[in-house]
Amino acid sequence: MHFLNLCNMMQEADFNFTSSTNQMVVHFKSSNISLHIKREDLIDPFVSGNKFRKLKYNISEALKRNSTTLLTFGGAYSNHIAATAAAGGKYGLKTIGVIRGEELGEDLEKTYSTNKTLKYAAAHGMQLHFISRDLYKLKEEAVFLKNLDTEFGAFYLIPEGGTNPWAIKGCEEILKEEDTQFDYICCSVGTGGTISGIINASNDNQQILGFPALKGDWLSSEIKKNTSRKNWSLITDYHFGGYAKVNPELVHFINQFNQKYKIALDPVYTGKMLFGIIDMIENSKFPQNSRILAIHTGGLQGIAGMNELLTKKNLPLIDV
Repeated sequence: MHFLNLCNMMQEADFNFTSSTNQMVVHFKSSNISLHIKREDLIDPFVSGNKFRKLKYNISEALKRNSTTLLTFGGAYSNHIAATAAAGGKYGLKTIGVIRGEELGEDLEKTYSTNKTLKYAAAHGMQLHFISRDLYKLKEEAVFLKNLDTEFGAFYLIPEGGTNPWAIKGCEEILKEEDTQFDYICCSVGTGGTISGIINASNDNQQILGFPALKGDWLSSEIKKNTSRKNWSLITDYHFGGYAKVNPELVHFINQFNQKYKIALDPVYTGKMLFGIIDMIENSKFPQNSRILAIHTGGLQGIAGMNELLTKKNLPLIDV
């Protein structure tokens, strides 16, 4: 769908924001479709959206085990790394972030000057451990984890992206009793934990649509490990080339959306999802009178890092 058509749709749509329920509602006149956006990004300024949900019970479990240290994994611009650093500091836990890309540790002053995510994590007390991309691929191997235990001492392990049974339990709390009114519930998908929790908490008459930020077919099998329910599907047409890949069309859409609705969208997850939802509405992929709930999963701290990459490529920037 052309960006101008999306802009025209947004210009024609009525909307209102209900602060008491942290939802914004867009009404599409021609189809009588209502799109509600659940503002999970407003939960916490530093540990927002699905990162809060994923970490909630993991931190509770770590404290029950008398663990003093959280260890997790992530890339250079990982929302999960930033959120874990902030959450650990809030609850008095040491944090260790194993970061993909050993070159980032060669000149930390330079890295922090160009990477606000890692600078933020370090400022919140996270110890950053940089490893090669080949070694990073072994992050789930027992021998590799044993070596980390030898190097850093005992720790509570949280996997890359935060997805594990405790994270899924937290994500099940995204949906509330009042959300049973919706026909469709949409969320962006990274590792599959958030959508798994939403599927588990949904009603059988609701359809859960996941919008992957990554290319590939592996996500379906990952989600099936976490839920036996069948009322879900993945919409794979809006990844914009893969994880952390954007183009000027997506940037313009995010800026236009923010200008009209006063809601910032991150370019990796929620921005792509909402682009996809509105495109699907325009192309009559949803029945008339549908009630759609979209989950804003936060991730806004990553905008600064994305703008640094866009600047290097001489591409339009995301408004902040």
